[in-house]
Parts: sequence; structure tokens; C-alpha cells
Amino acid sequence: KTGSGKTAAFGLPLLNKLNPRDFGTQALILCPTRELATQVAVEIRRLARYQQNIKVVTLCGGQSIGPQIGSLEHGAHVVVGTPGRIKDHLRKNTLVVDRVSTLVLDEADRMLEMGFIDDIETIVAKTPKSRQTLLFSATYPDDIQSLSGRFQQSPERVSVESLHSEQQIDQQFFICQKSARRESLVKLLAHFRPAAAVVFCNTKQLVREVCEYLNQSGIHAQALHGDMEQRDRDQVLIQFKQLSCSILVATDVAARGLDIDDLPAVVNFELPRNAEVYVHRIGRTGRAGKAGLALSLFADSERYKLQGIGDYLQRELEFEAIEAVTVRGEVMPLPAFVTLCIAGGRKEKVRPGDILGALTGDAGIDGSAVGKITVMDYAAYVAIERSVADKALGRLQGGKIKGRKFKVRKL
Repeated sequence: KTGSGKTAAFGLPLLNKLNPRDFGTQALILCPTRELATQVAVEIRRLARYQQNIKVVTLCGGQSIGPQIGSLEHGAHVVVGTPGRIKDHLRKNTLVVDRVSTLVLDEADRMLEMGFIDDIETIVAKTPKSRQTLLFSATYPDDIQSLSGRFQQSPERVSVESLHSEQQIDQQFFICQKSARRESLVKLLAHFRPAAAVVFCNTKQLVREVCEYLNQSGIHAQALHGDMEQRDRDQVLIQFKQLSCSILVATDVAARGLDIDDLPAVVNFELPRNAEVYVHRIGRTGRAGKAGLALSLFADSERYKLQGIGDYLQRELEFEAIEAVTVRGEVMPLPAFVTLCIAGGRKEKVRPGDILGALTGDAGIDGSAVGKITVMDYAAYVAIERSVADKALGRLQGGKIKGRKFKVRKL
């Protein structure tokens, strides 16, 4: 179940077992995507902040292998990564897993779907037989049971209620002409006007096309799919979290690991192929007891998908024609914030307080106009209220942060 605290469920016990004085890798966490691996690593670091000197290293494809090797040379208690890149490091002998006491297979169903089974088997074979193996899966089909049988010894199976409370998520379905699906999406967004929403598409090509159509229609949207470079994906996610982008158009795989605490709405541009994916999608809204909104478009030829979701949810699903939806005024307001990218991060000892100080001091920006600040290794991102964003950009470009000049640009 999304938002159920799964990372803490395996993160706290594995941290408790670590020997901080032993810099060998003692815990290995495999994830299907870079986004999920990054999210898990951030959460493990957060959980470990009260333990001294715990090193967590992320190893994912799409990033240069050199810095990863450098990080591993300094030791890593916990390694989080994708199977392909972890296998690369094992082949180069830059990662040693013969002291791993905890192995976690996170979202194992997705890893199987993405064809990682051979890589997983290669990795698991190099870990000690005495390890504890934790396997997490949104579904439990035969191939997952087979995987569990091969890698786990007398496992305890724990099931979490998979359906989110129907009171939390307002699910609405709209039938439309297949040829008018894009116009129908704009109509839904203009009518409901969510402060932020994730629009799910079934293919990468559709993500690109829908994102372009929304922007042409005056709705500020960004695309998130598997063909993007890691830096571009990071920047899109940061803009979305900093509220400088209202609409994120994504595939299911790219959205894995998308961790937004308070997402007002989810939109299905198309219904997914199976009901469990639908439940996973809408579970990103209505978290932690908050009200959520799930809007879905479908064509007449897709009624069978609606029926399948209804059977899975064990309820009769009602729908209405998109023509019944009314729109007044402008399509959607522009996002409240603009994100500025500063070409300096943790490696240059830049901290959030330094950026805030530069903005509210020399730049003369009111502190209330500064939103979220995100500092990465080599770049930092700050959200500024749209009305003063150009002023802040000009002042930062002409001024200094922590006594140094950095390149600054608007995303």
C-alpha cells in the first residue's frame, strides 16, 4: 500500500543490525528505478541521522560510474541501487557483498516486469546464505512466490490492506470520445483546478505528446519518463515538489518512487491495463488522512477496464459524460513559484541557510517569498514567488552566496 511506511519497516531493523565500525557493505537494497532508489536512500539517511558515521551509497545506471567507485572506496554500510548497475560493480570488484546481513528486494514485482530476474539472481548468489532477505511486492503472483521460494528461507508473509479508504479518495470517471481525450483532459484540469496533479499515461510517447498539448493549452506541465537523463528527471521532480510546476505527466515506471506527501489529485489520461496499477496510481493522493481526488478518462471501447476496476474494488463504479463538465474563466493559473538553479551544492559546502541569507540579505527579497530549498551534490534549487522571481534571479546573478559567485538560472 502506498504511503504505508514500508521504507521505515525495513530501514529501522537493518540500521539496528549495522556495526558502524565495520565499513564493509552490510545491507543491500535493490530497487527497480533510479527514482525509487534515490527516495529510499534519502529515507535511510534520515532514519540513520541519530546514529554516528553511517554511510549510505546509491548506485544507479544513467550516472557516471567513476564517482560511485570513489564513494565505495571510502566504505559503505548500506548500498541502495538498481540491479544492472549493482551487477556492474560486482563484475568490476568495486562492490563486495560477502558481509551483507540484510538483503531487501523492494518492489520485486516491478523488477520482474522490467526483466531484472537474471541480474537479481547473479547478485543474490554473491551474498552470504546466512543473510536475512526481505521481499516487498504490490502483488503476489506465481513468479513472486517462486522468487520468494528461491531466495528466502521459511519466510513470514505479511499482507497490508491494499485498498485505500474510499472516503479519503474521491474517484470520478468520465467517458469521452477517443479522439477528444486531450481536450477532455484540459477540460477536467480547468474545472477541478488542482493545485498540483500527476497525469498518468500508459506509454512514454504519449507522455511527451500530452505534456506538449497541455503547455500549448496554457497549462504549465512537465514530462517524466524513462528515456530522460537523470539530471533532467531530478530537475523535473524538484520543480514539482517546489510548486513551480503544477502538472506532472508520467508513466507508471517513472512515477515509482515519486514521493509527494500532499498530492491533491491524480488523473488517469487512460485507464491502466489492470486494476492493481489503478489502485497504486490513485494511492498517491489522499495520504495520511487527507482528502484526495482521482479523475479518470476512458473511451467507450475501454468499458471493460472500468468493469475490471469495479470488480477489484468490489463496488459499482458510476461515470458521467465529459460534456457534463463545465469550465469558467482561465484554464489554470500559473504555478505560484519559479525554481532558480544555482550551480553549486553540497560539494561546495553550500547550505540552505546560505541561499536564504543571500536572498533576504543582499538581494533584499522578503523571507516569506522564498519557498523550498533543495541542495544536491553539485547544484542547489530554490523556489521563489513568481512575482519577485526575476528580481531574485538578477540579484543572485550579480551578487554572492557565501562570499562566492555562482551561475544562477531560471528553470
